[in-house]
Amino acid sequence: MSKPIPEFDTDIFSRESIRNANAVDDRLREFAPVVRLPGENITMLARYKDVAAGLKDWKTFSSTSRPWHDPNSVRPELLLTDDPPKHTRVRAVISNALSPKALNHMAENFRRDARNLVDSLRPRAGEPVDAVASITQAFIHKVLPDLLGLPEKGREHLSAFGNMVWATMGPMNEIFHDAMRDTSGEVLDWAGKVSNRDNLAPGSLGMAMYEAADRGECTEQEAGLLVGILLSAAADTTVLTMANAIRAFSQFPEQYQLVRANPSLVKAAFEESLRWDSPSRMAGRIAMTDVEIDGYVIPKGERCGLMFAAANRDPRRWEDPLQFDVRRNNIGSLGFGHGVHACVGRVLALLEAEALLGALVEQVVAFEAAGDPVPWMTTVGHGPIKLPVRLRFA
Repeated sequence: MSKPIPEFDTDIFSRESIRNANAVDDRLREFAPVVRLPGENITMLARYKDVAAGLKDWKTFSSTSRPWHDPNSVRPELLLTDDPPKHTRVRAVISNALSPKALNHMAENFRRDARNLVDSLRPRAGEPVDAVASITQAFIHKVLPDLLGLPEKGREHLSAFGNMVWATMGPMNEIFHDAMRDTSGEVLDWAGKVSNRDNLAPGSLGMAMYEAADRGECTEQEAGLLVGILLSAAADTTVLTMANAIRAFSQFPEQYQLVRANPSLVKAAFEESLRWDSPSRMAGRIAMTDVEIDGYVIPKGERCGLMFAAANRDPRRWEDPLQFDVRRNNIGSLGFGHGVHACVGRVLALLEAEALLGALVEQVVAFEAAGDPVPWMTTVGHGPIKLPVRLRFA
């Protein structure tokens, strides 16, 4: 006979919980292997072995439905809400366009933009600087639209559109409705138009989606949705992960000095930042069959949350998990996801990180905290929306 699944007494998606997301999620992980959120009527897994297994087993934990799934939401309805074989076919379009060979020509552009950005910060040395607005977001909101081939006009809507898309991944609470406030319709109008073939530059990553449609690898409609996915999913996670890396550099200065002494550790620092404080708290799934975990049974049809941020801090899997360690062996980290739905933009994110963090490591002697981080007030995404720091230049 199965054990009753215990209920968690905290609304993990409230404003207060978001302000303390790591502590709340870690408490849920230690509460039980399988946990019910009665207010949302969903079941959560937060221990590494269960989350990793669930992410890998798409036949048992399907992406075709998930908590709060609304097929008419602003989120592009493709890839994240698909399983093989459709997922495999469409994912191949982005995978080919984002291969190391295809992106190699962009690496120097990324490095140039990163150097220019860091050079522009020199006059502000020693002053409080928002590491999100002035560094990581400033960089990604330049290089990603350039890569996609978007027109300059309207790029200021990128943050608001990303906030809307992330809001659709969580419950329709007050935070959701705050994100969806677009009284003029300007943001959604821009997002819809900018993904059209006619608005994309020749030779761009965005146009490559439509060229794949011309070859019959996807439909014209799917090509537009893929541009929308790249526009939303490829921005905020990289912005947040690099911001968290800067936060870690200020919090663990000895680790930053290791990277400065050996710049080949820049990639490792980015991947450790993904593990140390992941930019997404969970992935939604639906159980396709009864699932037994440690004597608890998740019934078929139950919508679930696989909490990979908490899993990435699970002491059962990671030694001293709250320590930021650029020499850690991060094989098995769930920062890029796991299984068939693992992050298809991994190569792009690493190229961007190596460019920006590399430029910072080259020129900045030290980062110092200049105030408390302000959390992004969204339910599933996670990270600082403001991060005051001081930069000490060489």
